[in-house]
Parts: sequence; C-alpha cells; structure tokens
Amino acid sequence: MKIAVTSTGPSLDDPVEVRFGRCRYFLVVDPTTMETEVIQNPYIDLGGGAGIQSAQLLADKGVTAVLTGNCGPNAFRVFSSAGIKVFSGISGKVRDAVERYKSGAGAGASAPSVQSHFGMGRGTGRGMGTGGGRGMGRGLMRSREAETTKVEDAPTSSSPESTGRQDEISELKEQAKALKKQMEQITARLKDLEG
Repeated sequence: MKIAVTSTGPSLDDPVEVRFGRCRYFLVVDPTTMETEVIQNPYIDLGGGAGIQSAQLLADKGVTAVLTGNCGPNAFRVFSSAGIKVFSGISGKVRDAVERYKSGAGAGASAPSVQSHFGMGRGTGRGMGTGGGRGMGRGLMRSREAETTKVEDAPTSSSPESTGRQDEISELKEQAKALKKQMEQITARLKDLEG
C-alpha cells in the first residue's frame, strides 16, 4: 500500500501543501516502512489541467490514498474513478499526517474541497478570484462544469443577469459548505492536539 502526500519540500519533515495540483512535491509513502519516493511536481506551472495531470500521475504510481490540504473537482473525479481515497483539510508536517492516517484519524472526503482553478497564483491574476488564492472568491475563469450546464439544471429565469446571479449563489453555497467541513476538520484536529 502506498499513499501520496502533497508537500512544500522533499522531506517527511516539510509541511503538507494546501494545494493539490500545484504543490511542489508529492511524497509517495509506504505507511508501514515509511519508505518514501519524492516526486517533484512536473505540472506545477501548467496553465490548466494541473490537478487532472497530477491525479493521473499518482494513480499511475499505484497510490491508494492522497493526503492534501485541498482537492479540486477535476482531480477528485480522477481519484474517484481510480478508486483512490482523498483526505483533504490535512495540515502539519508530512510525517505527522502519515501517522494520523495510519492511526485511522479522519474520514476520506466525499466531495472536492475547492472549486476548479484553486491555487493558480496569488493576487488577482488570470484565473484568480477575489480570495487571493485561498479558494474564497468568485473566480474570473469559469469551470467547465459551469460552462456546460445541462438544460434541466439551468435556472428558470432566462435573463443572463439572473443566470449569472444563480451561478454565483450556487458557487458561494458550495464554497461555504466546503469551508464549513474544513473548519470542522481543523477544529477536531485542534481538540485532538490540545486534549
């Protein structure tokens, strides 16, 4: 069994990276022996599709679980299709995250924790929303899912202004739901550490 952890550096003592597809390193760890394969992320600077490509890379490595700060919908779909469990909201050192995983702490995610294009940069550059790269703003680039809305899923009003408003409301509700879940995970972890 192998698990992959997103990391800011090449060692088990480096922090877990909050971004999945644009992390600097993937550490593929055998949790029994702690033997580690370090993979520098070849897709970190990809204009689009970094999450999909990164997820496929890890699926090809035969991992059964991924520990990360956040996972977007495209990467999440790749993992789901490959039967790989995703654990998001992970923080701290990679080594500690692996130990928590081994002890059975936390449940796998049932949905992506952020929207498409999370972590594409800092500030308000192309593809960024007003959240400064924290997945908290309305992105300037729409996800393909939003662009290809099925007719039966479309809002009942036909005005473009109403459609845009409904899309924004839906996106904000999804972000609020993901943030609430992440806060619950963080709060539970804090209680574990303090208690």
